[in-house]
Amino acid sequence: MKIIVAGDGKVGSTLTRLLTAEGHDLTVIDIDSHVLDRSVERYDVMAVQGNSASMKVLQQAGTEDADLLIAVTNADEVNLLCCMTAHGMNRKLHTIARIRTPEYLEQTYMMRDIFALSLTVNPEKRAALEIERLLRYPGFLKRDTFAKGRAEIVELRVENGSAICDRPLHQLSDLLKCRILVCAAVRNGSSVTPDGNFVLRAGDRIFVTAPTDTIATLLKNLGIVTRPVSRVIIFGGGRISYYLAEKLQKSGIRVQIIEPDRERCVKLASLLPKTDVVCGDARDEALLDSEGIDTCDAVVSCTGLDELNMVLSLYAKEHGVPQIITKVGRIETTSVLGTLPIGSIVCPKDLSCTAIVRYVRAMQNQSGAAVTIHSIAEGQAQALEFHVDGSARHCGEPLKDIKIKANTLICSITHGAETIIPNGDSQFNVGDIVVVVTNGDFAPLQFNDIFA
Repeated sequence: MKIIVAGDGKVGSTLTRLLTAEGHDLTVIDIDSHVLDRSVERYDVMAVQGNSASMKVLQQAGTEDADLLIAVTNADEVNLLCCMTAHGMNRKLHTIARIRTPEYLEQTYMMRDIFALSLTVNPEKRAALEIERLLRYPGFLKRDTFAKGRAEIVELRVENGSAICDRPLHQLSDLLKCRILVCAAVRNGSSVTPDGNFVLRAGDRIFVTAPTDTIATLLKNLGIVTRPVSRVIIFGGGRISYYLAEKLQKSGIRVQIIEPDRERCVKLASLLPKTDVVCGDARDEALLDSEGIDTCDAVVSCTGLDELNMVLSLYAKEHGVPQIITKVGRIETTSVLGTLPIGSIVCPKDLSCTAIVRYVRAMQNQSGAAVTIHSIAEGQAQALEFHVDGSARHCGEPLKDIKIKANTLICSITHGAETIIPNGDSQFNVGDIVVVVTNGDFAPLQFNDIFA
């Protein structure tokens, strides 16, 4: 497809990398020529310098014969005007806009036809929803759902002294008394596709595939004790904190926000009457102690500085906080953060890009195309969900007789209401849902792409 990306910042550059890897024809627009030069050097793309909302610039980018425009500049107003203008030039054009301002959300939804929006993406709101989901299911660093909620891939850290530490993978199912599959592991910042002889070491982060009804058994037999979250401390009073506190207070969870800017505190207090807003510097140990960091159930570090979030999460870990969630602005830094005990890592940029790539794949509407895609293992691997249709090869054949491309693993097969972790004798058939994990640069667009 021919795609125009308006805005070459964090989200725009990530989308450029992902979409060019899938073979799309991209044109990138940005006001900054230096940023565009970097993208042209790295990727096979066309570049147009100028204002993304200008009709003249959009014409230069080839809007009249494009299939999709993605507006992800730093200004919501520019994104909206860009989509409206582009759609006026090409009525068949699909448009996606990043909208971050809370005041615009309701009117953008109500006026989506007027703004000519096919999809809106709010990175901060998506991050807040992901954090709220992690708080509801403590015990995992990350949790992705597939097959209409019947299969999951969860991320765990192997702790020193854990029942699975220094054990080969082929012993895990017997040891944990439930059938699971470790589909990827991150050791020293590098992702690998492990085999049965791979021995787990302290500090490894593993990605475990299991049917959803097996997850509780997995936690219990790992000795991970979880309790409902009743009090959360949030560092930083930005948009993510607002969306998260709004969601949590509706669930009856006590929320404290610590924010140094007095004006922002006054605004948050008026918007969130059930939330305790504390005006203070989260780097002040006396303040954190007085606010009861030792007795809270969870800490969410989501200031605007990745380095500060890391330090605050480490401090919370030192004080024995059961659940810690750390927001990072750049997914490239997670290889460093992943080696530290700072709990779950949430990247708004990554969540937004995943949603947009999913929409692009749905637009292709190809037979056998992936319907769900999740980035795992610090972006070094992908988990994809495929619905097996009549075009699929090897239906009804045992997996042991099928040649699959290197670093590719079939993790689960869902037939009706039953989800299984497959072995060599397992088969998939038309109508089944298959979850596949690929490790490396290979990104299958269709189910048949996984076969050698």
